[in-house]
This record gives sequence, C-alpha cells and structure tokens, in this order.
Amino acid sequence: MGGGGHGEVLFTLAQCAPFAIALGVLAIELSPAHDLVTGPVLATTPALAALTMGPRGTLCAAGLAVCVNMTSATYNQSWGTQTQLIIGNFLGLLVVSVASVILSNAVRTRRQIELDQVRRIAVAAQEVVLRPVPELLGPVRAASLCLAAETGARIGGDLYEAVQTTYGVRLIVGDVRGKGLSAIRAVAVALGAFREAVHYEAEVREVMNHCGAALRRESAVPGTYSQAELPEVLMEGFTTALIAQVPEEPVVLLVNRGHPPPLLLHHGKVQALMPASPMPPLGLEDLVDGLPPEPESYPYLPGDRLLLYTDGVMEARNRDDEFLPLPQTMERLPADTSPQQFLDELHQALLRHTEGRLTDDVAMILIDRLA
Repeated sequence: MGGGGHGEVLFTLAQCAPFAIALGVLAIELSPAHDLVTGPVLATTPALAALTMGPRGTLCAAGLAVCVNMTSATYNQSWGTQTQLIIGNFLGLLVVSVASVILSNAVRTRRQIELDQVRRIAVAAQEVVLRPVPELLGPVRAASLCLAAETGARIGGDLYEAVQTTYGVRLIVGDVRGKGLSAIRAVAVALGAFREAVHYEAEVREVMNHCGAALRRESAVPGTYSQAELPEVLMEGFTTALIAQVPEEPVVLLVNRGHPPPLLLHHGKVQALMPASPMPPLGLEDLVDGLPPEPESYPYLPGDRLLLYTDGVMEARNRDDEFLPLPQTMERLPADTSPQQFLDELHQALLRHTEGRLTDDVAMILIDRLA
C-alpha cells in the first residue's frame, strides 16, 4: 500500500476514534468498573470529531456522548445520589459540543477556501499550457474538452493539441503518469516538442520521436525534479500518447504509443481504431527491440466523427464499479450536432454515469471530417 493508502487508513481511524471512545466509556459504565471517572474522557468525543468531521459528524458524536452519559446514569441508578455530577457532566458535554461544532464549521470553511484557491491556481496554470483547439482546421471541424478530477485540487497530466500544417491537420492526446508539478512539467515539455516538430517533420512518426526525446532530455537534467517528486518519476516515468494526422486523402494516420485507441463514428456505428502493432508508451522504448516503421492508416470519410481521449473517460466508473460504455454512449448521442455540442453531451453522460464523481482528469478532442 502506498503513502496515499496509509493516509486514508489513518484518516478513517481518526474519524472512528470519537465513537470508539464513547462506546468504550459505555462498556465501562455498564461493567463492574463503573466507579471509574469517565466524564472527562467522554467530553473529548465531540472535540476529537471536530478535527476530522464536519458539523454533522460532530453533532452525531456529541449526541452519542450525551446518550452514553444518560444511559450510564440510569443503569447505575445514580440520579438520586450524583445528580449534581451528572448535570455537571451534561453541561460540560453541551459546552464542548457547541464549541466543537463551531470549530468544525470554521475549519471546514477555511479548508474549502484554501482548496478553491489552489484549484484556481491549478486551472490557471493548466490553461496556460492547454488551450482550446480552433473550431475549424482545414478539412475538419474540431472541439476540445478538459475536466479536472473532483477528488482534489491537483494539476493533472492530460495533454492535447491540434495544429494545421502543410502536411495536414495534426493532433496529439496524451497522459503523463503521475500528478502535481512533475506532471504539468512533462505536459509542457511534450506539447512544446509537438508544437515545434509538427511544422518541420514530414513523417508523423518523427513528430512522436521528438516528443519522446524531449521527455527523456527533461528527466535527465540534474535538479529537474525535487526529492519528493523523484520516487514518482522513477516509478511512473512514462507517457502514453497518440498522434493523428488528417491529410487531404480520406484517411487518418495514427501513431499510438500505449494510449487508448481513438473511436471512429461512421454512419451511427463506433469502431475502435486498434493498433495492429502495439507500441510502448514514451519512456519505455527499451522494452522492445524495434518500432513499426510506418504510421497506421484508417479510412476517415466526410461525415465521420473521430474522438481522441484520455483514460479518464473510458475508466470512469459508477457506484457499481462499472466502466462507462463509451462506444455505446457515442452511438446514442444525437448525430446532427456540432463537435462542441457533441462533447458537451458526452460530458453530461459522463457525469450522469459517475454521479459527478470523477476520479481522474479527462481530456477529449473531437474532429468532424468535412471533405
């Protein structure tokens, strides 16, 4: 289990601690050891709850503590002899509970403000690197969509771009393994290499090679990554990428380096353009002896729709842990829409499937062949 898993376990244990203390006090009060003074211990439950739970959870812990206090007094028949002590414990619990609820609400508000600020910074940084694609690129209409995961304020590793060149329209979609600043740095390097190479390299596979070489140079520079980032870079130092080229001929050329295959919508039916010769992601070239010499060609006719996307789309799950049926979802969407409207509909279908709980960043480019 990684560091994130340990943190989640510890956080869950911290949330359970107030209720465990209250139940422990109840067990003592219902046992022969009920002479032990447990009031001060019981009073800590709402305060502990305020550190890890919101106002509702804190109220639940406080209510449980009050119920334990009243139950123990009734079971031990101490209302007549220790009424003053019981009332004192009750008032103490009440004061601590009110203060804990106020504190919990203040902590949650402050955390939300800080999280919103970090998210705004992350989105601004990502928008500097990832810009919307033009609506019209030579023989295609295009649209793009990028969604950040809802689980936290993090800068993702998804990348995309579409450029019109003398060789045709060239597009890239990729996914850098990892997150945070190391991921956005790799995204910037890969996109920079792509934007430069697409205009000078006649062969689309050479454009991909430029992206891979740029990423290797970046990771080899001393001091590029901090000590905190190095373990992640060493363990997950690869990037899946897909480059597509739409020439004047009614075809699309693809170079796929370990990325999910694009989906072609033709006459209402979706076909996954699977690579005939799978290649490893960028950064894992040493795993194979050689690479296929030519990009793979697929028919791409006027009226066809091509979707390039990252794995955050195809791996989106619902509460039953079922993946989004992306091809079937595309087939059910209205066909007489613009690329941007189609992506918006696909976005809504994605949110409905996951009930708004995205666990990974999402990036998509949709292109319609006009002629």
